Amino acid sequence: MKGLLQNPYFCDMNRFKDYFMLHFIVLIWGFTAILGVLISLPSPVMVSYRTVLAAIGLGILIKFQGKSLRVGNPWPLLLTGGIVAMHWMLFFGSARVANISICLAGLSTQALFTSFLEPIFNKKRINFLEVALGTIVILGLYLIYRFEFQYSTGLFMSIGCSFLAAIFSVLNGKFAKKFDAEHIVFYEMIGAFLMSLLLVPIFIWFFPNPNYTFFPKPLDWLWLFILAWVCTVFPFTQSVLLMKRFSVYMLNLTLNLEPVYGILLAYFIFGEKEKMTTGFYGGGLIILLAVILFPILKKR
Repeated sequence: MKGLLQNPYFCDMNRFKDYFMLHFIVLIWGFTAILGVLISLPSPVMVSYRTVLAAIGLGILIKFQGKSLRVGNPWPLLLTGGIVAMHWMLFFGSARVANISICLAGLSTQALFTSFLEPIFNKKRINFLEVALGTIVILGLYLIYRFEFQYSTGLFMSIGCSFLAAIFSVLNGKFAKKFDAEHIVFYEMIGAFLMSLLLVPIFIWFFPNPNYTFFPKPLDWLWLFILAWVCTVFPFTQSVLLMKRFSVYMLNLTLNLEPVYGILLAYFIFGEKEKMTTGFYGGGLIILLAVILFPILKKR
């Protein structure tokens, strides 16, 4: 058995499975922006439902596995959950203020933010290859901004959402060394739920609208369950597990493919509404190039 594990082909197959799972997770997350548009609830309310349903699902899963729900000190996980909640609110808000394509394009800055944040949190030197590729991503984003200026508010909201995602990704990379993936996501969902409840009245105060609905419609429940369990519980726990085998930067750089997958899905579902300019697709191609180059240059 030991010889088998040391076999390069066996190791490569395991690596291939990890890469496949990573891209499958990115594909699932690319679908979340579409669900955010389909659900009729305001963004903070949607996040409240998403997180409480995800926490319940994870609690059941943990108990089914025969584990205790308790961890040593849950406060760092709960506070990180608050960051996750604000990330999702900006994410869904961006998709509604602009559109799904712009929302997902802004997320491509996550790798650049991570290239600076990960060394700070982990007290190591900045990797200039990561910064260089992150800068290429910014060039692609600038091209998108130039050609889609009318969506600038949604784009900046998405960039803010990307910054928060980089923070909790780096934190989760540290948590993955101490806690089970299920416990990390369970407590983060509780923290996200509490934060979203706190922000709902603030959101209503600053953005009043008599047409807000706070209780899901029948079809909303279907989308919420898919959002909470298929697009949250599964990919979040798997991403934390993958943090034990990939660097946080590598994960976040691959997440730059989320716009590619999401935009293709959005165009397939919503048609001409999601059709963008040539400049947008040129910028997306530059971002895709950075994602492809990273593992090649890193290996060399």
